[in-house]
Amino acid sequence: MQQRSRLLDVVYIVGLLTAAALPSSIGSLAAEQPSDVPAWLWAHIGDGDGQIAPVVLERARALHLRKTREGVAKNPCYFAMDATRPHALGNAGRRFYVICEADRSFRAMSSGHGGGRRLPGIGNFANGKRCAKNFGNAMGSRLTTGGAYVTSEQITSFKGYYPVSGGRHAALVRSFVQFDGEGETANARPREIGGHAAVLLRGMCLRKKPDSPYADQKGYVPFGTVENYADGRSSGCTSWSPADAEQIVAMLKDKPAALYVYPESSDIDAVIQAVKARRSPSGAGLYWNASCLREIRSPKFWSKETLEPILARYEKNHPPPPPRPTPICTR
Repeated sequence: MQQRSRLLDVVYIVGLLTAAALPSSIGSLAAEQPSDVPAWLWAHIGDGDGQIAPVVLERARALHLRKTREGVAKNPCYFAMDATRPHALGNAGRRFYVICEADRSFRAMSSGHGGGRRLPGIGNFANGKRCAKNFGNAMGSRLTTGGAYVTSEQITSFKGYYPVSGGRHAALVRSFVQFDGEGETANARPREIGGHAAVLLRGMCLRKKPDSPYADQKGYVPFGTVENYADGRSSGCTSWSPADAEQIVAMLKDKPAALYVYPESSDIDAVIQAVKARRSPSGAGLYWNASCLREIRSPKFWSKETLEPILARYEKNHPPPPPRPTPICTR
């Protein structure tokens, strides 16, 4: 009886949060039908480690159903990210979700958020590693934008070679999954927002390797030191550990999927008002991860209309240095 009562409580919470917090674009779809979350998913709904908040699941599921009906999403699985949760490697930082209802499969993993920027004398919209305070959709902001996405084409590129054990070298070939958005996320493509492994090369130099398929016309290839920043921040993209990225990229090949990222600007504005009124967001029918809210105190959304003119003035007054050619390796 206790288990049945708990499951009914979860269903009630899902319905309550759906009615109170869904934006009109997705909420209208959810309102057309009763909450029909499969029973096997109920155990994964909640605020605990590895669980998904009710409102995040409901919106992600509604988006998946809508995009499938429209013929845009071809993937039986759908994805969600809760950027209000803390980011860390291991079980305590799992906030990206892969949900495959046909297989009764639910998986939670870590994922990086946009690091933002700190502009001296202009403004500070940078984020720490653990919790995201600042969100936005401005070009060049390096911020995460919540809302609806659909995955699109994959671009796989060679980044360079890096040393491995035994004096050998391995090639870093990384895939990037482009996201297409709508509404506040509509500029995802020009912003080059997508998903990829959180790995790059530092300290690049050129070395002769004419037998490499990646060599340039002079027989040179880039070499560097590999850096795994899975516990860090991105430039606004969704970043995964290399192992998780390999699995996700394979799932998305030729099968576009719906991806919902929480929170949207309306969620942020509502939480801001609750904090100003010294009300608990949960008491006001809102959702934000409690641990991160204690850390950031209050979130902020930087709209492109507000931030892009500021960034344009900053870039005009602080032009980047001219690009320097990659040096030749000395050892």
